[in-house]
Amino acid sequence: MNITKENVDALNAVVKVEISSADYQEKVENILQDYRKKADIPGFRKGFVPMGMIKKQYGKSIMIDEVNKLLQESLNNYLVEEKLDILGNPLPRMQDDFSWETEDYSFEFELGLAPEFEVNLDAKKKITQYNIVADKELLDKEVANIQKRFGKIVPKEVVEEGVNIAGSFANEEKGIDKKSTIELVSIKGKVNQKKFIGAKVGDVIELKSKGLFDDDHKLMGALGVSHDEIHDLDIPLTFTVEEINVTELAEVNQELFDKVFGPDVVKSEEELREKIKEDAEKQFQTQADQQLLNAVTEYLVENTKFDLPADFLKKWLAVAGENPLTPEQAAEEFEKSEKGLRYQLIEGKVLKDNDIKLDFEELKDFTKGFVKAQMAQYGQLNPEEKELDDIVQRVLSNQDEAKRLQEQLISQKLLAFYKEKITFKVKEMNYEDFVKEVYK
Repeated sequence: MNITKENVDALNAVVKVEISSADYQEKVENILQDYRKKADIPGFRKGFVPMGMIKKQYGKSIMIDEVNKLLQESLNNYLVEEKLDILGNPLPRMQDDFSWETEDYSFEFELGLAPEFEVNLDAKKKITQYNIVADKELLDKEVANIQKRFGKIVPKEVVEEGVNIAGSFANEEKGIDKKSTIELVSIKGKVNQKKFIGAKVGDVIELKSKGLFDDDHKLMGALGVSHDEIHDLDIPLTFTVEEINVTELAEVNQELFDKVFGPDVVKSEEELREKIKEDAEKQFQTQADQQLLNAVTEYLVENTKFDLPADFLKKWLAVAGENPLTPEQAAEEFEKSEKGLRYQLIEGKVLKDNDIKLDFEELKDFTKGFVKAQMAQYGQLNPEEKELDDIVQRVLSNQDEAKRLQEQLISQKLLAFYKEKITFKVKEMNYEDFVKEVYK
């Protein structure tokens, strides 16, 4: 057997694999001998069927099968031994004059080679790193939310400002008959609010769906209709009042602190606000970190210049999936996936050049932390170590879940590396302004 490579250019190569009968004949003969021993053909004792008959019946198909196995194995080994960094998979070249009637064969494969490039982390235009702070307005809202959550429900006889109203929305034509609880403050416009003010239990209020709530998603929940149906929905509605109440806010005192955080964890309103601020800014940090990683990714893709073997990749995409693509479809698919491929190459280069690695023990510890956080959400704050280990083992035995967690940990490591190596422009703002600026 002989394998050679010819570089077409820096991004494309052709590998030629030459296989002679000496490379596969012995294996084919052994398989035929085994077939002969087991063959059960009328007119012949088992194990005594003439070899010529066995060869005539099975010889060619066995030979083709063994040549293909040998070809695939030798090509894979060659790529590993030569340390060829390829994109996609080798593509066999069609040969018009190819025939299985000979004993020696020659196969050619096109390769798309990964480009050589350098990653420059010295950003000319500084990337923004957001520091999101919990301001007084947010803390005031959160304290009020806690007071409301632990407040006392007081029934009312008539609808007035600040009440909650339970009742049923109905529209016979659309088949809507949905019990809902709404806050009067969420009803949009003075005209609509006046229809509710003064209403009593049993009253039926006539409304229109369009512009009823300050948010279409609230209307979606109130009527029980789908997201697609809710936009531009303009139908008459009736609302039958069934219950009216108001929430008397809980007092900000030790009893409230203990209900929220446990006995004596928080002992003053100042400590309450500090705790809310700390918890909120931890959540904000997660979003800020994700935004920063996205920003660095965008910067690196835009500013790391290299060519790709585009023609090869389009040909490969045309045949790589379950269903073949036309050249036009493959070109469209390449355009959609090019940015992701570029970042994969950049990420791989950063990991390799800076010896950023991930071992299984790190992945286990990371998964354990993930599982503990999930369990804590359901009130299991102190799980036993054996229970944790068993859950981690089950999670990591799922290949898709293990891959997802591995990608998260790699992203975490890359973010830490970028924070250390790149000088960012730090911008401090509250969460509302962050959302407006980043997700505008």
